[in-house]
Amino acid sequence: MLTTIRYKPLNLARWLIWSSFALLLLAAPKLFTHGAALSLLSQIGTLMIFGLSFNMLLGQGGMLSFGHAVYSGLGAFFAIHAMNLASAGQIPVPLPLIPLIGGLAGMAFGILFGYVTTKKSGTTFSMITLGMVELVFACSLMFPKFFGGEGGISSNRVYGEALFGINFGPQIQVYYLIAVWLFISTVAMFAFTHTPLGRICNAVRDNPERAEFVGYNTQWVRYLTLIVSAFFAGVSGGLSAINFEIVTAENVSAVRSGAVLLFTFIGGIGFFFGPMIGAVIGVFLTVMLSDLTKAWQLYLGLFFILIVMFAPGGIASLIMLQLRVMAHGMLRRIALPLLKVSLSCVLAFCGLVMLIEMLYQRSLEQAAEPVLHLLGITLSVQSWQDWTLAMLVLLSGAAGFFFFSKPYMQVWSLVNTEIEEKIRRSQA
Repeated sequence: MLTTIRYKPLNLARWLIWSSFALLLLAAPKLFTHGAALSLLSQIGTLMIFGLSFNMLLGQGGMLSFGHAVYSGLGAFFAIHAMNLASAGQIPVPLPLIPLIGGLAGMAFGILFGYVTTKKSGTTFSMITLGMVELVFACSLMFPKFFGGEGGISSNRVYGEALFGINFGPQIQVYYLIAVWLFISTVAMFAFTHTPLGRICNAVRDNPERAEFVGYNTQWVRYLTLIVSAFFAGVSGGLSAINFEIVTAENVSAVRSGAVLLFTFIGGIGFFFGPMIGAVIGVFLTVMLSDLTKAWQLYLGLFFILIVMFAPGGIASLIMLQLRVMAHGMLRRIALPLLKVSLSCVLAFCGLVMLIEMLYQRSLEQAAEPVLHLLGITLSVQSWQDWTLAMLVLLSGAAGFFFFSKPYMQVWSLVNTEIEEKIRRSQA
């Protein structure tokens, strides 16, 4: 009997990407040394897992869910109760395994709720998930013994004997715990996309009728995908419970479900790494920007509208399009037109920020000073010269965008046509 030995070349690009991701997680605390950097990095890590789990439904399965926070929130509640029991010595669960309890709880509720929600698809599925999240949120206020009422459930993550001096009291230790779970979860969710279930999930998303015609039960495909997604959502909830040491009804609210939808869409639902970009932007807009301005929700709404209008594929699609042009050696041809459009957008954005902040300052003039410091300059809401300056900056940027965008689109269209033609020749 002859044995056939097949040589499979090593995928160096994939190993390089995953190694770089691991190194970035290790080095992030050294790169960002601001006082609140570790807290922000920890929030970004948990939100990345949450966004990736949500993208398993929306990006890979085409299931628009308005209630995904149910699985992360309930996972967080079970995780924090497990922390309290473990600290009391009633269950022997070390803190690094608490996210696993959150994941199992999320998966259990995915089995329970998913069987009902995945009976339908499309708009009906979305409406059922919206009703489900409102139901669970109402229950969180009706059963205070488990959910803690409006105050929530709090805990202490420092319990048990320290192992090698690690007791997870310092934030840096919590960050690295989140980083380890983030890396493991990201690898597992990426591997899921290459499984038969992940592949047929894409087929159900694109053409459910054809998938049924070849013998697949589309409801079971959606159901199993939701269960896997709920597990990783529960893991993110468990990590959130460890990070904040408190879980409230807000964790199972429709607001949190809407937030993960918003950030995942901004990052790009058509790409695996899109939700990771969305998590970074989401933490910046909701945490960092809210400390800088009271108008942060307005900026978030404007940014989302611009993404929907000009980049429906999200930030990830813009990155991939530029990388494709770069890979074919044509970046130099679009560099100057792109620079002109980008500078015009920056100028218009500065003018818009000046006007928004001055309007907010004017509305608060009775309770605050009529002077604000913005973009390195001092503006007064009582000075017509400053209002005129803000309008001129905004109009100049808008005019530049209107003037330079058309030549840029012409060059962009020509370059992409040449790339498509080159691809056709290589395939032929």
